[in-house]
Amino acid sequence: MPPPSSCSLSPALLLLLLLLCCEVWSYEAPEDKEDVFARRACPAFLLFTNAAYLSGATVELTCYCKPQQVHSVVWFYKKHLEGSEETKTLTDHHGNTLLDTNQIPHSADLRSRFSIRLFGLLIFRAGPDDSGIYLCGSADKDFFYGYDLDIQEAGTLSFTPSLLSPRRKEQKAERLSSTQPMYQVFTSYRRWSVCDRCGVPGEQVRAGLCYVQSRFLHVRYRQANQTAASCGSGAVPKAFGLSQKTRGGAKMEVRGCRATCPPQAPPPSKLVALMAFLGSASQPEVVPVFYLNHPTERILTLGCPGARPHLAVAWDRGSQPIYRSEHAAGGDRSAAASPRMLIDTGHHLVFTPALTQDSGVYYCWLQGRRAAEIRLLVYTHLGQGQSVTSHPDFQSALKTVLRSYVAMTTVFSLLMLLKVGVKLSRDSGL
Repeated sequence: MPPPSSCSLSPALLLLLLLLCCEVWSYEAPEDKEDVFARRACPAFLLFTNAAYLSGATVELTCYCKPQQVHSVVWFYKKHLEGSEETKTLTDHHGNTLLDTNQIPHSADLRSRFSIRLFGLLIFRAGPDDSGIYLCGSADKDFFYGYDLDIQEAGTLSFTPSLLSPRRKEQKAERLSSTQPMYQVFTSYRRWSVCDRCGVPGEQVRAGLCYVQSRFLHVRYRQANQTAASCGSGAVPKAFGLSQKTRGGAKMEVRGCRATCPPQAPPPSKLVALMAFLGSASQPEVVPVFYLNHPTERILTLGCPGARPHLAVAWDRGSQPIYRSEHAAGGDRSAAASPRMLIDTGHHLVFTPALTQDSGVYYCWLQGRRAAEIRLLVYTHLGQGQSVTSHPDFQSALKTVLRSYVAMTTVFSLLMLLKVGVKLSRDSGL
């Protein structure tokens, strides 16, 4: 008779324990976890936080406050606060709407380029038409937090080939002359980014946004002791008469740089042994690999994973760097000199349009280090009214097939002749 097991439980006792265990039926957040929304109360008088970005950037608007009983938010958009246009709802009334960023079409429609994550609103490749009022609220149109978004187009692009010239003292704001005593227009520059590549010549970028300083800004757009707002903000009174020509617009500056790569951790011994066996002395750089297929003759936009407007981003095609000084978007370039492959002010690599010869391996750098490898295949889509013979590579493909057929026929004939010769030689020997 086997000894009784002390670890075995009867089915009745096991069922009783399951019924008494509340964690089986419900989940409660740990009490030691603080609610981030409980730290900041929503204002009783709705104000609008001014946010300015360069065109092409991915903008993230955070809903900093909401009542604790609200579990999902709805974002609303309006072009002008005092305007008569209808307020657009950017989400449904059932919670967050999530979109795959890799499948967002190239469209000027705001609703096709947004995503909501953790109550925040993401706008991909924001443009000047996306400027306006953004409100975080509930399905009942109870507004909790508001933004005054101003997307500025870079009207001036300046390039400095290298840093061999004497370094000038960096100014954070460059004031422009103004004859109006009620306001003053100036350009607020951000810090220079780090060198976007290491080990090879790279580039540094800094953006300058247009701002207005005045004591007569709209009270609903002003925080405590705030006397400056971006030029396209609703805080600027219309009586100032600021136009795109008057304020000058945003600026972007690019200069050359060179940085040494930081030391990397040694690879595993098995990988070193494998590379030695294959006869390669260089150590492979491990980066995530992405595969992308795209139809030809359509606009294609590539973004670097993890990129933000304030981070340094660079692009390579294989081992060939793609520099902004040769492939920059915007500025005062003529349409004839505008390249088909360009880097916009939001650090995206844009093909206008993508062609079959653009297929290849692309690398993106983030903060001076390679961040991702993108293997792009641009294919031809045969639609209505198109035939195989209209493809530009049809003749070369046909020649390759015919040459292969002739080569295989020749080899087959030689083998048959060889077989017949061998058989005849054996018969004659007998």
